[in-house]
Amino acid sequence: MAKRIALGVFEMMNPSNGMPTWTDPRGRGDDWDRLEYWVDLAKMLDAAGFDFLFFADTYGYATLQGVMPEEVAAHGIQFPALDPMLAIPALARETASLGFVVTSPTTVERPYATARRFASLDRFTDGRIGWNVVTGSSQATTDELFGVTAKLNHDERYDAADDFLDTCLRFWEHSWDDDAEVRDRSRGVYADPAKLHRVEVDAPHQRAHGVFAVPPTPQRTPVLFQAGTSDRGRAYAARNAEAVFIQGQSIVSAAAHVADIRAQAESHGRAGSEVKVVTGMTVTVAPTEAEARALRAEYEALLGLDDAAVMFAGITGIDLTGVDPDTRLTDLRTDLGQTLVDRYAKKDPDVRVRAVLDQFRTKAIRGFQVTGSPEQVADEIEEIVDGSGIDGLMLEPTFGGPAAYRAFIDLVVPILAERGRLTAPAGPTLRERFGGGARLSPTHRAHRLSASAAPNGESA
Repeated sequence: MAKRIALGVFEMMNPSNGMPTWTDPRGRGDDWDRLEYWVDLAKMLDAAGFDFLFFADTYGYATLQGVMPEEVAAHGIQFPALDPMLAIPALARETASLGFVVTSPTTVERPYATARRFASLDRFTDGRIGWNVVTGSSQATTDELFGVTAKLNHDERYDAADDFLDTCLRFWEHSWDDDAEVRDRSRGVYADPAKLHRVEVDAPHQRAHGVFAVPPTPQRTPVLFQAGTSDRGRAYAARNAEAVFIQGQSIVSAAAHVADIRAQAESHGRAGSEVKVVTGMTVTVAPTEAEARALRAEYEALLGLDDAAVMFAGITGIDLTGVDPDTRLTDLRTDLGQTLVDRYAKKDPDVRVRAVLDQFRTKAIRGFQVTGSPEQVADEIEEIVDGSGIDGLMLEPTFGGPAAYRAFIDLVVPILAERGRLTAPAGPTLRERFGGGARLSPTHRAHRLSASAAPNGESA
């Protein structure tokens, strides 16, 4: 039996996804800040049977030595941006089954506020919400915007993320018993006080005390996504994530990533199959291969090397704009953006700056690049899925507007459906669309927590 492929779309609520494309007529330069644009996109994906719409997000933006380069504002390099979380209720109201995954950091937020927002969204979407847990993005800029003075290194941010997520899980899973909300008008009792539990956390990075004010929601806990691919990021995902987002660029590397994540998950008492792996994928499809390749060439012609250098600096903290192009990337290693540096350095320890920027210009932080006719694209997708063990695809835009998704829906979805790759999900919640039940798996470590943590922070 053919393996079901979960389908999602990767978006950012700014003029361009990644490298600037907003000036192209096929971009969204005039539409990105219109709610109706995002409603129309969500409705299109919902009608086509997509499982989720994923919003990457960050408070920060690219800086060089603490200053925003002129190119960021002038060229619209992931700037400006709106808060996608605020649009989710409107998108959910206009769709029947599409799930929504929203990025929120564990660095400058507070667990109670995050838990409350996601619980509210789980209620408003009838269980169609997921949280992309990130430890930080454009962190130097974000710290300045929020006035953060205590700087954490890469691994310390994951230590803080452990405390943050554990606190959220205590609020979602352990503050209310399943039958605590009674809504009994005859007795005048809304919730049974005996079935509410104070969350007590005094952990190294978090403190929280009190009862969660949101009753249990359809999923209780949003579906937990995690995208870090550094060694520490994989360990965090293996312990906590239900879906892991990777940017696979070869079947071999993606397969190794999938195997590693699932093996680590099993070492924590989880079933490896419960951790779903989703890869980014940029698909350029047209009725013929020649048309598709011409379209891809048009897209690549929009992407400038100077913009790539600025964007690379914003993600990694490495300014390549003034570096000798023959310098090895590993000689410029930084704590910021370790995942991205590792992607290039592990593949080729001798890789030079010139090659990195040229690759980054066309691939940036994207995943697989698939170009061809409908049959060619469908064949390659099946080859990637079967060869790597991934569970789903997250389509990335090309020119920025919805045309790339519409082409995929019109030309590729029917073929994948005919081949049994796009079968109906098990249920209406986002977690069920990924093959689980409505609630967290019984093997998830959240169930080994309790409302009250040990004074030094429980880590189950």
